[in-house]
Amino acid sequence: MAVPNATHEWNSWLYRLKRWMYPGNRPNAVARLLNGLSVVQFSSGLLAPRSWVTLEVRGRRTGRLIRCPVVAVNVEGERFLVAMLGQDANWVRNVRAAGGNAVLRHGRPEAVLLEEVETGARATIIRRYLALAPGARPHIPVDRHAPLEAFQAIAAQIPVFRITPDPTATGTGGRP
Repeated sequence: MAVPNATHEWNSWLYRLKRWMYPGNRPNAVARLLNGLSVVQFSSGLLAPRSWVTLEVRGRRTGRLIRCPVVAVNVEGERFLVAMLGQDANWVRNVRAAGGNAVLRHGRPEAVLLEEVETGARATIIRRYLALAPGARPHIPVDRHAPLEAFQAIAAQIPVFRITPDPTATGTGGRP
């Protein structure tokens, strides 16, 4: 990934801590514990903004239901998920293997199809994501106040998925 510019907050202790929690873009034990707590909070819908949701998708190898906390971003009337850890994020690989079939949960389950957004349309979405998800800022190498061109330069490295209702998910109880 690109090197952050001088105005980026990467030297702060909080940014260093968050990077420590994801060595090699994989969550360490502390991050896994905190993610598990976030899954409970985001799923319940209590004490969490509507954009904080739990993504549920079948594991590509085990077939088990995998849950992770994510932030759904609204841009021009559409909702999107952004992968702060890039192309190799586990949930990204699982969503791709599941053909985009997933469930978002914030109180009640919502069966959805996640469709990958083309690289050229990602910059505005990633910028909005960084405004809403401060925990993602240490992982995306562009300052949230940077010009749109800086986001376009890294857009190919950051998967973005459009959220649409799944018209085929009837009687599934919200399960992918």
